[in-house]
Amino acid sequence: MVRDDDNSSRFTRRTLILGAVGAAGFAGIASRLYQLQILEAAKYRGLSEENQFNFRLLVPSRGQILDRNGRVFAANVENYRLLLMPDQVKDLEAVLARLGELVALSPARKAAIRKKFAKHDPFAPVQVIDNMDWPTFAKVNLWLPDLPGLQTDVGEVRQYPDGANAAHIIGYVGRVPPEQAKGAAPLLRHPGFRIGRTGIEKKYDLQLRGTAGALKYEVNALGRVVRELPDIQTRASSGETLRLTLDKELQASALKALDGTSGAACLLDLENGQVRVLTSTPSYDPNKFARGISGADYKALLDDEFKPLFNKAMSGAYPPASCFKPVVAMAAFDAGLADPDERIRCTGKIKLGDREFHCWRRRGHGLINLNTALGVSCDIYFYELAKRLGIDRLHDAAIKFGFGRLFDLGLGTGSKGLVPNQAWKRARFDLPWSQGETLIAGIGQGYLAATPLQLAVMTGRMATGRMIEPSLVLPEQETTALAEPLAFSPAALQIARNGMSAVVNQPWGTAYVARGLDGKNMQWAGKSGTGQVRRISRAERDDRVRRNEELPWKLRDHALFVGYAPFEKPKFAVSVVVEHGGGGSKVAGPKARKILQSALAQTELASASGTMGAKLP
Repeated sequence: MVRDDDNSSRFTRRTLILGAVGAAGFAGIASRLYQLQILEAAKYRGLSEENQFNFRLLVPSRGQILDRNGRVFAANVENYRLLLMPDQVKDLEAVLARLGELVALSPARKAAIRKKFAKHDPFAPVQVIDNMDWPTFAKVNLWLPDLPGLQTDVGEVRQYPDGANAAHIIGYVGRVPPEQAKGAAPLLRHPGFRIGRTGIEKKYDLQLRGTAGALKYEVNALGRVVRELPDIQTRASSGETLRLTLDKELQASALKALDGTSGAACLLDLENGQVRVLTSTPSYDPNKFARGISGADYKALLDDEFKPLFNKAMSGAYPPASCFKPVVAMAAFDAGLADPDERIRCTGKIKLGDREFHCWRRRGHGLINLNTALGVSCDIYFYELAKRLGIDRLHDAAIKFGFGRLFDLGLGTGSKGLVPNQAWKRARFDLPWSQGETLIAGIGQGYLAATPLQLAVMTGRMATGRMIEPSLVLPEQETTALAEPLAFSPAALQIARNGMSAVVNQPWGTAYVARGLDGKNMQWAGKSGTGQVRRISRAERDDRVRRNEELPWKLRDHALFVGYAPFEKPKFAVSVVVEHGGGGSKVAGPKARKILQSALAQTELASASGTMGAKLP
């Protein structure tokens, strides 16, 4: 009985103790609720009312740039970034200190952030970290509630999968210049946004940009994001996809054919004038510009003597040299000043007044007709034709073949080259034109200058007899309309074609070593050129001119070659320029042949019989 009383007493005490503790806890909770809801209600009501609804800019996805077959030249890949919203940061140093515990921030980086924060638009984000790896991005996201005013962002960065392939044509994107961003639309002030700076990226920037969107979200008084409101947003619209006439595979083949030399190549589709290849070497990697090139890397590109940033295919102007001789032959024939059967004796030099003009072959070619003169590229023969024509008629003929005209392909850049005449020299130098200058122009030297693109257009017009117009952007609908006829007689065109055929198909032709395209003796036509970059003095000739390869690189001749194939039914025209490369037949000719072979291998022409092109139209 006593034991039962003791147990009852203990139970009663425990009950009282537990009850007292529970009552005290309840009283504490009630007291806190009273404090929050009654005594401090005004304070927290104010904080709640200070919550803001902001809009986050949604950057549009930039449109892709594709080749003619849908293969990617330029696209986008994910880019993990950390942004700082200036209007939501009350204590920048505290935020940087907390962030520094999570990721490495150098003193220089912190200083850059402070500088941007001080100068930046309070409602435009400041980029804190770009190109974050996934582990770092995930870690920052985990601790984001402790980082008021900071937001993670999954954006995009431009990517050029093939790097240097077609870099001069595609161009690259870069940051918006400060002077352009100032006072501009919010999209241009976004730190992750890029605009086209060169090439297609620049010319078609507005179409590729797309349209920005906006996402509404709520932040509290401490600058922390409370929630996003995905139902209240304007979706971003992606930029347009642009398809070019270029062939990515052929571009790569042309780069390989040029083999690291300094030069350019162009390949035209003669059915429609579409540019299949337009390459300049050496090239550069546009990915470095898209992600932000370093000062040292940019300076290295600028200082490179081979000018990797310069688009030689469209902006490089070179003496067309002997590639111009078919134009001279056609002009002289249609003017009634040349007979294909007329023979002119080449002794290696002629005299005009007290000045001598030399043939490239020191001992001369002997007595030759026009077709042979084209095949062996005799200078003496074309001095004579040029003298008969005069510079103004030479000028007019060159213009018909596209010389002196800017083919910008919609890019807004390039060179017109130069086609001189009497009026030009008078306006430029206030001097009269001399007959000696006419002779030099007759072999494609002197003031005359053309781009590799112009040389390809010239060749295409000669091959087809039509005013081929080059294009770079693939039209939505293909046209079957033929280009206008070239203003030369069929007989004149045939003279040029036969002469160019002799160059590569006759044993005595200057480029006979490059004959045959597909292993089945497919015939093609071409013309070599060796463009002088300096005048050879009489003393040098008397001492015998040094070999080209013995000269400093910048004093060596340019190597040129133009051609088309197949001979009978021309499909492609090609031009190749190798800066300071030496002889056109030896250096540029084999490269032109490789480019044509690659192009023909993609068509049914490559499997045609060896008789293709044997007959002239």
